[in-house]
Amino acid sequence: MVIHGGAGTILKENMTPEREQAFKEALSAALRAGYAKLKTGGNSLDAVEAAILVMEDNPLFNAGKGAVFTHEGKNEMDAAIMWGPTQAAGAVAGVTNVRNPIKAARAVMEQSEHVMLSGRGAETFAEARGLDLVSPDYFRTETRWQGLRRALQQDSLKTTLDHDDDNSQSSTNKHNDDKYGTVGAVALDSEGRLAAATSTGGMTNKRHGRIGDAPIIGAGTYANEQVAVSCTGWGEFFIRGIAAYDVAARMAYSGMPVAEAAATVIANIGAMGGDGGLIALDSDGNMAMPFNTAGMYRGAITESGEIELAIYK
Repeated sequence: MVIHGGAGTILKENMTPEREQAFKEALSAALRAGYAKLKTGGNSLDAVEAAILVMEDNPLFNAGKGAVFTHEGKNEMDAAIMWGPTQAAGAVAGVTNVRNPIKAARAVMEQSEHVMLSGRGAETFAEARGLDLVSPDYFRTETRWQGLRRALQQDSLKTTLDHDDDNSQSSTNKHNDDKYGTVGAVALDSEGRLAAATSTGGMTNKRHGRIGDAPIIGAGTYANEQVAVSCTGWGEFFIRGIAAYDVAARMAYSGMPVAEAAATVIANIGAMGGDGGLIALDSDGNMAMPFNTAGMYRGAITESGEIELAIYK
């Protein structure tokens, strides 16, 4: 099983030892939760959901409890899950009161004829299925609120300056941990079945009901019988590049191993002007975790229970 907790401007010199340790403990907890499912008869779908639940409930991550704020000062969350053997999938987008969006995504997959539900409709569906609903205040954290305030201040400064095309482009590319982040998990069970799941609060200061790649099947989340993929980063580019499916397509049509396919996809995202990373796991247990940012919170657990964690390049 492989997980990620978001990619971005994650520099060791900006990280206190205490915060670094907190992230490592959180990643380990998520891996152990997923591993426990696999070792007690659960399948890979159960495992990725369990791992995501741990990260959604941890305010360190931009998902669930730690979701970033929109321009209007709201938390709007997206999530998706996909079962490789049948390519069944479910997703929700723009939910504001579902404690664990990944549970809603799985409910959409298993208890509806649809793949994606959004906004109030997704919330009504979640309520009807008995999922845990909370006040929107539950998701508020001071760290994310201050991130929004910084973004709004930057917007205000931009309106006072004249930018030529080059300056505008460089300003657009100055994304950091305040802007985006996602959590994701991919798993392979004892019967060789793959699953993928992704959950996110999106981008700080996002507007107009913006939806990124995470809940879009084939863009931010994908699984079939050969590979499972979860992406994180600047979602607009992952959507345009159909990034998660592109990994699977390169493996199927070009015979690329998973590491080469994943690295090629991230290189193409970078060539388009986007940044981020992905995790991928194939049916033989080979994994890949490429990214083109300064860091990506990531980890893996082997069949024997050995945990490997990394944050920086």
